[in-house]
Amino acid sequence: MATSAEAPTPPQAHPATPASPQPPGTPGPRPRRRRPSWAGLWFVLPFVACYALFLLWPSLTMFVDSFTNRSLAGGETSWVGLDNWATVLTDPAMWQSLWITLLFTLISVPPLVILGLALALLTDHARRAGWFLRLSFFAPFVLPVAVMTEIWGFMYQPGFGIINQYLGALGLPQPEWLGSENTVLIAIVIATVWWTVGFNFVLYLAALQGIPRETYDAASIDGSGAWQRIWHVTLPQLRRTTVLVIVLQMIASLRIFDQAYLLGGHFGGPNFASRTIIHYVYETGFVNFQIGMASAMAWVFFVIIGLISVFQFRLLTRNED
Repeated sequence: MATSAEAPTPPQAHPATPASPQPPGTPGPRPRRRRPSWAGLWFVLPFVACYALFLLWPSLTMFVDSFTNRSLAGGETSWVGLDNWATVLTDPAMWQSLWITLLFTLISVPPLVILGLALALLTDHARRAGWFLRLSFFAPFVLPVAVMTEIWGFMYQPGFGIINQYLGALGLPQPEWLGSENTVLIAIVIATVWWTVGFNFVLYLAALQGIPRETYDAASIDGSGAWQRIWHVTLPQLRRTTVLVIVLQMIASLRIFDQAYLLGGHFGGPNFASRTIIHYVYETGFVNFQIGMASAMAWVFFVIIGLISVFQFRLLTRNED
């Protein structure tokens, strides 16, 4: 009797041996360390070199000169210690020029901020004429300071200036804008506002275009009017931009020199009514050749600007924090 052959039994696979667990505290495999890339350094190296060569090194040199009697007229330079600093801090002319600089800042910053915001709101709402308004409001900012002062110097002329002609046609008094100590600073403020408001206008306009339109639509559905939307929607959204504009404008106004020097005159206007602190530093260092004294004066002004900037930034950002 034939018997059926039994099918061969396939070999059983051996179960995989589980990996032995690592004891606790044993460090795992180390990740491969990426080699540092120095490509970014080559991009910033030209700027760092120029910054150190033309700003840091002159600043440090000027700080050292503030303790010496160095003069552009030549002669031996000797160490005088804190004599220059003591003379600067007790100089009435220095404090007068510093007060004029602060007064110019207090008068010029509010209109520059408010007008910049108002012009940006107008341009943002004027769809069809937006390109023309952008060109008109920003065009004065690209003018060189010499051209700007020539334009406004001609307009301020007491005899044939266009401003006094209009004032005379209206029966109003015609002041000597640049020849009187009561009006020379106001005249410089007006010219500066016309010249530099375009920069703030561009910052505000860019911030306005970043506000979602859905926010205004939701406010309109809730029954908010145009002024309510500006007050409750636009201005809160522009808080960061406003802080930036105020800080930048304060620093720029404290550093005024060009337009005051060209419009007010090389000697600081009538009775030094337009001589700012930087003008006085220039006069001390490059007219009277007292580099040591001018260096001490410049460092005092640098410390004042730093303190004002830090205090202002902290004050403006306190509510936001």
